[in-house]
Amino acid sequence: MSSRRAERLVNLVLCLLSTRQFLTAERIRTAVPGYEPDDGTARADEAFKRMFERDKAELRELGIPLETGRTSIFDVEEGYRIARRDYELPEVSLEPDEAAAVGLAARLWQSAELADAARGALLKLRAGGVDVEPARTLDVEPRLDAAEEALHPCLDAVQAGRAVRFAYRKPNGSESDRQVEPWGVVSWRGRWYLVGHDRDRGAPRCFRLSRVLGAVSPAGPEGAVKVPTGIDLVEYVVATEPPEFHRVARVRVRRGQGTWLRKIAARIELGERGSDWDVAEIGYDDPEWIADRVARQGSAAVVDEPVEVREAVIRRLRAHAGPARPAAARRGTPVAAGGPARAGGAARTGGVVAGGAPEGRR
Repeated sequence: MSSRRAERLVNLVLCLLSTRQFLTAERIRTAVPGYEPDDGTARADEAFKRMFERDKAELRELGIPLETGRTSIFDVEEGYRIARRDYELPEVSLEPDEAAAVGLAARLWQSAELADAARGALLKLRAGGVDVEPARTLDVEPRLDAAEEALHPCLDAVQAGRAVRFAYRKPNGSESDRQVEPWGVVSWRGRWYLVGHDRDRGAPRCFRLSRVLGAVSPAGPEGAVKVPTGIDLVEYVVATEPPEFHRVARVRVRRGQGTWLRKIAARIELGERGSDWDVAEIGYDDPEWIADRVARQGSAAVVDEPVEVREAVIRRLRAHAGPARPAAARRGTPVAAGGPARAGGAARTGGVVAGGAPEGRR
């Protein structure tokens, strides 16, 4: 939409909100800047009618309650107005825990595509006097990774009902090309999964998005994929994922910080009196996954062992901080990645983000 048309629509809304009477098209033409002026020619009249019809359709598509009617029985032409009672939103009233949950949900999405919308929503709530700071109410560190490159293409494919094609790295390190009819995208234990029908295997499959290599591309027309009725995508992910981790990382976590790492730890050794550090033993099967979560804690977490996780953290720091900073990530030295990042309190929560299936919590 052009800036001129957007300005005209705003002026039209303000004009129709400011009156209780029904304004005829001709009155709107003279009162709202941006419409073709009446110069007595048929061309100008036709141009105005086209513009006005498009604007009315646009307002209705935006959900603005545009009314038509006559102010009195003597009016020979219908007019237009917007009733304030239908246009204005009711007062937003949230309980403290509800407001905190809204703030937490907004902070879950840190990707560039969604960050602006989340910030705008929080700004409007705060302007209305609603306190949406989650840190003071909920004992979680609110971040769920939305930075997986495959996440948004998979979400788009689910919503469009379109099959996708991508390269996939298996847990044993081998790679293969897959064609999948996506049913939904699920978050489970801090990871993203795509659930769908694998065309090559001829059966349902679950794919961890962190193992998707390269771009996700369309593999068919929109609307071709039909999601089976009654399937619980979270249950499928839970049943598919290995119940036990085969490797353990020992991570030093600064006292009073690293809430998310503490939540997923199988065991925590409290530091001695006067020490600023506890030691968390965290199970994992993918060193890149645990390294990503440790690196987000900034100087609040240090990997003691194994070497593969510590080196994976260093690689991430080099990628984000440049060549001069990763030396701080050596063993025994707190690492920094631009300050402490917050990890998802959703680490133990499974939720369907797209696909229409119910949410689950484990």
